Order: sequence, then structure tokens, then C-alpha cells
Amino acid sequence: MHVPLWVWLATIAGITALFVFDFVAHVRKPHEPSFREAAWWSVFFIALAVVFGAGLWWVWGAQHGAEYFAGFITEKSLSVDNLFVFLIIMSKFAVPRAYQQKALLIGIIIALILRGLFIAVGAAAIAQFSWVFYLFGLFLLYTAVQLAREGTGEHDENEAYEPNAMVRWVQKRLPATDEFDGDRLFSVKTGKRLATPLFMVVIALGMTDVLFALDSIPAIFGLTKEPYIVFTTNAFALLGLLQLYFLIGGLLKRLVYLSLGLSFILAFIGVKLIVEAMHTNSLPFINGGEPVHLVPEIPIWLSMTIILGTLVITTVASLIKSRHHAGGVSDSH
Repeated sequence: MHVPLWVWLATIAGITALFVFDFVAHVRKPHEPSFREAAWWSVFFIALAVVFGAGLWWVWGAQHGAEYFAGFITEKSLSVDNLFVFLIIMSKFAVPRAYQQKALLIGIIIALILRGLFIAVGAAAIAQFSWVFYLFGLFLLYTAVQLAREGTGEHDENEAYEPNAMVRWVQKRLPATDEFDGDRLFSVKTGKRLATPLFMVVIALGMTDVLFALDSIPAIFGLTKEPYIVFTTNAFALLGLLQLYFLIGGLLKRLVYLSLGLSFILAFIGVKLIVEAMHTNSLPFINGGEPVHLVPEIPIWLSMTIILGTLVITTVASLIKSRHHAGGVSDSH
């Protein structure tokens, strides 16, 4: 798949324009989006991603088109699971609902820029060292186990939030105030320029999403080796995440099996990566440096079927369990 430089530049310019539009249309005037507003814009951004995928399918063929859709579905699903951590951060910093859009969008933009750097490094490493797939696969298996350990526990917005190293570093070194000043990131008091809590929230959201990228980037590389597809699936997964946050914030508490479903998907992609690494093996201590073909390659149509099937089953099972739990609670009263 050869992607001309002008296509890369046009794509980056288009995605940048969409984020600017999102800021002008939704963030410039602080407000809490209504359910109707969040729903319409969520549908718009998802439809945009689908149209882009259809165009990619038409230009570069069914194989790359299927890779894009499998990657987009996986990245979007992982992003939905990450939304709950965003809820915890917002609760921890007591961010007024009207100001949450600005913090979310800026945090998402920071995350996309840093993810772009991760993708470039990952693509370069894969191009030079095929054994990197072993590392990616093992890391995804480890992540899957960690997610599975979360079990089916219900989410709680009041869970403790532990700032990561970057957030703690900023909090220690940057003059700050504990008071919000509208939706401003900085405030001037007694002649001093101080960071508001909203600025700390932006840093926390951006850095937290970068940590999430440690599993999502290897996962997408497990579905496609094309950097262009990796970048665009990440970009479209993050576009509209702002509206999705307000749309399904309450629903997140009911998706009690989502972590188990995602852990299975990550484990599956981890195995897929290891199988591909075996097929291009060059490590001398594995089969004498020769490729291993004990297991056939997993086709993209099978990957997409397993990913979609897992998400449907875990979503339906979660909603059934939540309904039974709600019914049991109401009966007890």
C-alpha cells in the first residue's frame, strides 16, 4: 500500500480541520451538551469514519479496507473503556460539566499528537526488526490478563485517581491555584500567572490517554502493518470521543463485562501477532532462526468477525446483567 506524501498531508490537514471545527462548534461557548446534541454529533463522527473507510476500501482494495474497519472498531472500543477513567478524573478535580468539553478536547488533541509519534516509532521498529511483533504480542497478552483481573466489577465514579508521573511533575513545578476561572487554563492573581485546575485536568487526560495507547497501538499493528491505517484509525477513534463521553457516561456503569470482552480481544490480537512473528522469525534461538509455520495466518475477515462478535456478546450480556441487578434492587425495596 503506497500512500503518496500529498495524501498524508491532506489527511492530517483534514483531521486538524475537524478538530478545529469541533472546538469552534462545541467548546468555544462553555455548555453541557444535551443528550440530543451528543447523539447527533456522535453519529456524525462515526459516519465520517465509515465514509472514510469506504473510500479507503475503494482506493486500496478490500484487504486494506477490512484492516481499517477492524482497527477502527478495536480502537473505538478501547476508547469507550477509557472514558470511565476520564469520568474519574473529572470527578476527582470536580470539573463543572460546562467546562468539561474544553478539557476533554484539548486532552484528546495532545493524545493524538503523542500517538502519532508512537506510531512513527512503532512503524520504524517493525520495518527494521520483525521480532518486535513478539514483544507487542506478549505485551498484549499481559494487558489482557490485567484487564481480565478487573473482572465484572461495577464502575464507580468515586474510585481513587492516582496522578501519573507527568501530572505530579507539573503539579510540583507549576504555580497553580485551586480555583476555577471559568474555562480558562491559566488565571492571573496578584500579578502572578497561575495554572487553574482545568489545566491540570488537560494534562491528566492527555497523559492518561498516552498510557492507554501502550496497548491500543500494538493492538492496531496486530491488525495492519500500514502506518497510514494505524494513524487514521486512531484519529477517527479519538474524533467524536468528546460527544461520546457525554452520550454514554451513564451507560458505562452498565457495561460490566466490557473489560472481559476487551481482554479477550487483546489476547486474540496478541496471539495473532505472535503467530505472524513466527512466520517471519529471524531470532536464532527459535527454530534456528528459520520461520515457523505450525499455525496458519489469521485472515482479517476472521479477526473482524471475532472482534465484532465479542463486542456484541459482552454488550448484550452486560445489559442483561444490569437489568437483572436493577430488578433485584427494586424488588428488595
